[in-house]
Amino acid sequence: MSPADSSIALYRQHRGELVNYASGITGDRSRAEDVVQEAYLRFSEVAARRLLDEPLGYLYRIVRNLALDGRRRQAHESRYVSSEADVDISRAAEERPSPEAQAGDRADLQLVLDALAELPERTRKALEMHHFEGCKLREIADRLGISVTLAHGLVAEAVEHCRRRLRTLA
Repeated sequence: MSPADSSIALYRQHRGELVNYASGITGDRSRAEDVVQEAYLRFSEVAARRLLDEPLGYLYRIVRNLALDGRRRQAHESRYVSSEADVDISRAAEERPSPEAQAGDRADLQLVLDALAELPERTRKALEMHHFEGCKLREIADRLGISVTLAHGLVAEAVEHCRRRLRTLA
């Protein structure tokens, strides 16, 4: 049996268990399925290049690492989104912004638009769909033809890029 065939056989035999394992870490079965799929792709690349002593253990380790990374990214993004919501609530309490505040807001908006223009198209689209259109990560993934994990990564990458640009220009 070729290395590719044995990798596929191992994946098929343990896929359900791997998804259950990842689901326990991510807390979301859909995200867990994406993690397991991504893990298999990484596993098959390595398995094609060299013989693994414990292939199943190696596959479980990849699943664990990807699931934990995704959970960390999710926590990081939710901290940003909730702090952004707090800013919106405090602004809503103001009656009407002063002309100076409006000018400052326009300048900030231009900085954000410039930062968005620097992003790769797919990354920019993912951020726009998530923050401006209110799309969930699953919808973004479906519309862009990517995994939920990758959609999450693109949104987080775009947010971080905009933050960095605002810090350097402000």
